[in-house]
Amino acid sequence: MNQKTEGKPAKISLKKYLRELKYLHGELVALQRWVQREGLKVCIIFEGRDGAGKGGTIKAITERVSPRVFRTVALPTPTEREKSQIYLQRYIPHLPAAGEVVIFDRSWYNRAGVERVMGFCTEEDCFKFLTIMPFFEKALTDSGIILLKYWLEIDMEEQERRLKNRIADPRKVWKLSPMDIESYRRWYDYSRARDEMMAATDTSWAPWFVADSNDKRTARLNIIRHLLGQIPYKHLPAPEVEFPPRQKAAGYIEADRSRRMVEDWYGRQAKADKECKEQRKRQKQREKAEKAEKTLSEGQGQTDAKAV
Repeated sequence: MNQKTEGKPAKISLKKYLRELKYLHGELVALQRWVQREGLKVCIIFEGRDGAGKGGTIKAITERVSPRVFRTVALPTPTEREKSQIYLQRYIPHLPAAGEVVIFDRSWYNRAGVERVMGFCTEEDCFKFLTIMPFFEKALTDSGIILLKYWLEIDMEEQERRLKNRIADPRKVWKLSPMDIESYRRWYDYSRARDEMMAATDTSWAPWFVADSNDKRTARLNIIRHLLGQIPYKHLPAPEVEFPPRQKAAGYIEADRSRRMVEDWYGRQAKADKECKEQRKRQKQREKAEKAEKTLSEGQGQTDAKAV
């Protein structure tokens, strides 16, 4: 896997991105209905370096589907109790039941990645993990789980740009941690860990799919399109819905509005902006009328002077 992609990734316009995303969201809703009807069990894993775009991709997948069907799992640092358990134990309760799609924002592959690179586990721990993982995932797929594993790939320059952008953007500053800084420094340690992880766990029943994530928009569209192609589904006819007539008031009287209402700050702001805009419009109309009147008056004066 190249550390830097050749040339700049092709970018898609925002207009086309939103149009394609709207279409794909419709397909995800169709998939959701099929998963529910057929009782499918789907598990999707997202891995990648810090700043690769895992969270944004997951958000793009889940923003138009039901959270009761599409469930995101992002586990925190293990507790002392969890550290004493079998490593996979804390992940197993989150696996999908029938009619569910579970998305892991980082997964059990933490052991082969961040834990190994940062020294949170021993090399022996990691070796054991990589050895048993194909068997564990074979057990999952044999039980009927559809398992999809995605690695989001970015180059050095793009990772640096995104991590530095987190410092400048107040909406993203919470994402930057000392761990991110250290992982940035250990680029090649992560590269070696990734390569060994994939070599040991890329199987016919649970293959790794690598997505070029240097451009967020194209990466999100490509991944959604790909996962839709990995899960056979059909469009079910939409149920016919007819709204019944509302019940009669039967003496109900609307309560007064002396409740603790949320301040309509933005509503007042919008009203003030509208009034200001209308005032500027009226001012321009007056200025235009005054200018026309002045021009007409000057023309009339010149005509009168010539007549004299």
